[in-house]
Amino acid sequence: MEKNNQIFAKTTRLILRRFSLNDTDDFHLYRSNSEVAKFQSWENYQYHEAESFVNEQSKNNPNQPGTWFQFAIALAETNQLIGDCALHTLLDEPRIVEIGFTLSPGYQGNGYASEAVSALLDYIFKVLGKHKVIAHTDVRNNKSIALLECVGMRREGHFLQNYMSKGQWVDEYQYSILKSEWESTSNLLI
Repeated sequence: MEKNNQIFAKTTRLILRRFSLNDTDDFHLYRSNSEVAKFQSWENYQYHEAESFVNEQSKNNPNQPGTWFQFAIALAETNQLIGDCALHTLLDEPRIVEIGFTLSPGYQGNGYASEAVSALLDYIFKVLGKHKVIAHTDVRNNKSIALLECVGMRREGHFLQNYMSKGQWVDEYQYSILKSEWESTSNLLI
């Protein structure tokens, strides 16, 4: 399979694949949306940033310690980009990874995000053989909290004023799931 067409995970409705340069317009469209950026690290996302990001991600590989890899979330029928999932392989302990996710507003509320994150967790545990997955979310981000709990992750911590975002200190929750926990519940989710 060509590197640009590489699919990492598939569900009935979605594929998690490598980004391609054809994704730039759709990627920029949702990343530049102020509602999407509300709880993210970016704001005023520019087209040249999207071009650079997509170009870089189309060449990267997942599971490289100390790096983030972004999976394109696309509709299985049309290959239309609708969002992305992130995988951060920790440098000091690569058996533990961090995830993140962003979904285009037009596709929110249809179960796509939980389907994509479940597929990502399946890939992380079954293909990459990781021990634990963590995720951090702004305590005000109710949609993200609901999604993490929906896929079986548990809240492990509440970090007060844990990072600076858009000029203010932000609290965040840490969620996690162990491989053994995923194996006992994944058949119910995917």
